[in-house]
Amino acid sequence: MTKPTVIDLFCGAGGFSEGFRQQGFEIVYGVDCWKPAVDTFNHNFGLSCVPSNILDFETSIELINQLPDTDIIIGSPPCEDFSSSNKSGKADKSLGLKLIKIFLKIVTIKKHQPDSKLKAWIMENVRNSTAHLEDKYTFKQLDLSEWALEKGFNPDMDAICLKENRASINSANFGVPQSRVRAFVGEITQTQRRINPAKTHKAPDKEGNLPNYITLGYIRESLPKPNSEKAETLIADPLYPGIKVKQIELTDHFYDTGLYACEWKESRYLKQNHPYMGHMAFPEREDRPSRTVTATKIGTSREAIILPSTWSRKGDGEYRTATVREAATLMGFPITFQFLASEGNKWKLVGNAVCPPVSRAFAKEIREQYGLEEIVEPVVTGLARLNEVQDLNTFKSKQFNNSPRRKKGSRFRRHPFKDGNMTVTLSNYDIEENTQSQGKWQTSIQYGTGEGFIIQKFTDGYFKNLEPIISEFEGGTGFIDVISNGFSEKIPSALLLQQMYEDRRSEGRYIGPEQLIEAIRDIIEKVDMKETTFNREPSLFKKNSIPKKQVMALYAISKICSIANGERNDE
Repeated sequence: MTKPTVIDLFCGAGGFSEGFRQQGFEIVYGVDCWKPAVDTFNHNFGLSCVPSNILDFETSIELINQLPDTDIIIGSPPCEDFSSSNKSGKADKSLGLKLIKIFLKIVTIKKHQPDSKLKAWIMENVRNSTAHLEDKYTFKQLDLSEWALEKGFNPDMDAICLKENRASINSANFGVPQSRVRAFVGEITQTQRRINPAKTHKAPDKEGNLPNYITLGYIRESLPKPNSEKAETLIADPLYPGIKVKQIELTDHFYDTGLYACEWKESRYLKQNHPYMGHMAFPEREDRPSRTVTATKIGTSREAIILPSTWSRKGDGEYRTATVREAATLMGFPITFQFLASEGNKWKLVGNAVCPPVSRAFAKEIREQYGLEEIVEPVVTGLARLNEVQDLNTFKSKQFNNSPRRKKGSRFRRHPFKDGNMTVTLSNYDIEENTQSQGKWQTSIQYGTGEGFIIQKFTDGYFKNLEPIISEFEGGTGFIDVISNGFSEKIPSALLLQQMYEDRRSEGRYIGPEQLIEAIRDIIEKVDMKETTFNREPSLFKKNSIPKKQVMALYAISKICSIANGERNDE
């Protein structure tokens, strides 16, 4: 086994394979049904695989037998079904489980066939996936009863064991500048024990001689700025110092990923003030590894990686998403690795990949287990093959003249801040009933943030009940004056408020619902109070102690709804 061979099932762009190639393994075949993935895989590994659906192997042992017999089988079945972000972890997992079962079926046949050459296999998936797998599978459970009998096995015999052969791994511990926790299941076939790669990096607060995690800031400082001009300057790979390419050959990096202000503000709100999830940094902290690179590039999401723009701008374009090249480097790909697709599909190829340094650590451990010569420095391709590559580089700044609009009837829900384990919310739909937008704006309080939290709804005009209470607060009279005289003039009718929300714009003296909520927060934060809590009137709230700032938020939001829904009819 001087140069062990590898087949990659669900190969995607080839991140799993790239790590094995870096340890001297020969990648001989990849299976994937998505053409951009297969094109990218072929381009980087010099192969000619064709797109094929792994579901075709479910009922065809003949097709499985046609797959190359290799020393190693690796694979990363699609993980969307198991992701906690997919319908809050409640998505249908049947397809995901079927794909995993097919992978295990292929491994089982290759492992137990006569004169098998299989030395190891590894499967990667999101951490939640392992909770839905059996500890072990018999031939019968993998629909291989007849095959087992033909080969002399009892169909009820254990064909493959998972319980002791799985572990969760954080990519940051293996030299990836990204915190990405994934489950790995697999074994060295001769010992039937899991592959346990040695960590190469540690968290700064952990003891030991390993180097600290590689940070997002290091990658940002090492790569050229996206607004750099064309140049022949040599650029060194931040993770593979032996690789140097001319700056003009660094693909998918010199283009403007700036976000409209309405986009990055949406992301900032979800990161810092989400209705029920914790606080996240905005923009990204650069003194630690990046957050997980996802397969979907959306600048308005909570999970988006948001960075300050390298263009000097305020508002539109002030912040940006990562470039595809930055994302690929955060995943651990060499800068010479190319992606053959459009921008959105390139991002998907990157975000769905296995981090090459992680798979390299597995490959290194397999070499050691089988007594193969140690490969210290990664074997990487130093030449950027640019033929057929649809390079995203434009070396131009983005023009912000077509602000994105929301769909007609889009729902709105937002609160100024969390305090006292409660939020005071402005919405255009009934949160408790989870209805569609109804053309009427509503005021409510959510007590608690978990599932089943208590909701208290308020009718228009409720702010009048709060005036005598707030007037007793320090600075309360001034607050009421600001809301009643300056702030209220910015509130449009319900119809116009919805239209402004959908169009992401202001009109005349009026401002949209997001801006109204931001204004409430800013006004309240300026009120100086020594006593910050209020012991409730029994008929007003459902908690004994209420933050005074939440009482003021309730006053302001009730004022919005009261004016928008009835007291102002201009449009």
